[in-house]
Amino acid sequence: MNQDRWTAVDDYLTDMLAPADEALAAALTDSEAAGLPAIGVTAPQGKLLHLLARLLGARTILEIGTLGGYSTMWLARALPEDGRLITLEHNPEHVGVARANLARAGLDKVADVRPGAALDTLPDLVADPAVPFDMVFVDADKPNNPRYVEWALRLTRPGGLIVVDNVVRGGAVTDESSTDPAVTATRELMDLVARDPRLDATAIQTVGGKGYDGMLLARVVE
Repeated sequence: MNQDRWTAVDDYLTDMLAPADEALAAALTDSEAAGLPAIGVTAPQGKLLHLLARLLGARTILEIGTLGGYSTMWLARALPEDGRLITLEHNPEHVGVARANLARAGLDKVADVRPGAALDTLPDLVADPAVPFDMVFVDADKPNNPRYVEWALRLTRPGGLIVVDNVVRGGAVTDESSTDPAVTATRELMDLVARDPRLDATAIQTVGGKGYDGMLLARVVE
């Protein structure tokens, strides 16, 4: 098995189970045109997030790391008409692209893109009416993931779900001697989640158009 095969299977699954509509396709096209890095979720992963939110019956969602708003759209579409999604994005150029993509998709009344470093804006959420969140999706700068999950745990309701992307790092997560900040932070995150009795978690390895990686899924214990 190789990257070409993984990408071909991803394309097949996308065509069969998660086909792009006009708004989703335009979000990817405009994000690429604006020079945003191609580091977002794939269509099958976006559909997985959508289904998890639907299965959870989520009414409020927090996303840490917006990029161009593609994953935001998948999550926002899972919410009821009176649902609310708050997404945090540090890069002001990404904020502009995401807001335009969400407005074109008719989701700008549901999804609120908040600019600034997440560790600076997360404390502002403590008193927000959307708290506690039903679901949190973390897909931002990896060295801060342990801190993001600590905040997610504080802001998520019992029975809620925390999902963290990119936790396998191409298999490097097993390398205890790594000096890569993304790897060392991921290992710290795994240790944090494994030790915290308030979280019941697992992780899945994934392959696809974005290579070999994985997601952590943690339920906040009631």
